[in-house]
Amino acid sequence: MWSVNDCFSKVKKDCFKFISSQETKKDKFKNKEKMIKSFLIPVCFWISKRVNKKRPLIIGLAGGQGSGKTTISSILTLILKKYFKLNVFKVSIDDFYKTRKDRKLLSKNKHPLLMTRGVPGTHDTDLMLSFFKKIKDKNFKSLQVPIFDKAIDDRCSKSLWHKIKTKPDVVIFEGWCVGARAQSSSQLKKPINSLEKVYDQGAKWRAFVNNQLKTKYKTLFKQLDGLLYLKAKNFNLLREWRLKQERKLWVQTKNKKNLKIMSSGDVINFMQTYQRITQQMFKDAVKSSSVIMNLNSKHQIQKIKFRK
Repeated sequence: MWSVNDCFSKVKKDCFKFISSQETKKDKFKNKEKMIKSFLIPVCFWISKRVNKKRPLIIGLAGGQGSGKTTISSILTLILKKYFKLNVFKVSIDDFYKTRKDRKLLSKNKHPLLMTRGVPGTHDTDLMLSFFKKIKDKNFKSLQVPIFDKAIDDRCSKSLWHKIKTKPDVVIFEGWCVGARAQSSSQLKKPINSLEKVYDQGAKWRAFVNNQLKTKYKTLFKQLDGLLYLKAKNFNLLREWRLKQERKLWVQTKNKKNLKIMSSGDVINFMQTYQRITQQMFKDAVKSSSVIMNLNSKHQIQKIKFRK
């Protein structure tokens, strides 16, 4: 019979090793044991009970920029593999960004702000839907999944893509806007920050993004069997965490050339493109998510709620 303590004893070493690889001298994880035992292992139990060997279980993981989605999804993957012996594939919506070339064309034809990756409309939804269709196929063979390199702001060459050779039991699909819902037309009228006020005066950009949520992304998110949501207290905290994330990326890649690492000012502007949907998700995702993990101001999971 599975138990939290038994699970923790078997995954502790690997989890701590992974967490250590994510730390910097100035940014150490605190309360690691509590995070794993009280929150992440129970989530893994919840996932494992829903596994159907006939087809992959598709679990979405959402949360604002810098909330810790990649770290949390990696630890969940590790536990599900190590203790529950499940074949798990973790993929980010970020890896399905359109290429720079495609976004350049989109920005020319629709709106200049669409050159900036992130919002709905800047992902290749056809490629994502194809991925889900193939991963669920009864006659599944092998599958290649794209990788997006944020440091060069472009998709990697196909020779570097992920290769899935066996059908997964679980797919964890993480991304800041996974599960997001469209707003009403009246909500779009008033700009919510300086970027919208200055660069989207006619509301054309936000209307385009909103329409993507109404159509293509609504179809995409119907592929999910459940949604986990990392809820921060407010948008200002997310901005602060995202700045830390970018500094970490800079430290890791500072000796490489031709990189597109953002300055603090760039990050603040970049975050404004995410603000509208992120703030709407604070309201919507707590109602539509299967599991809600509330984050405190110290970037730690404070409490968890299982809704479905």
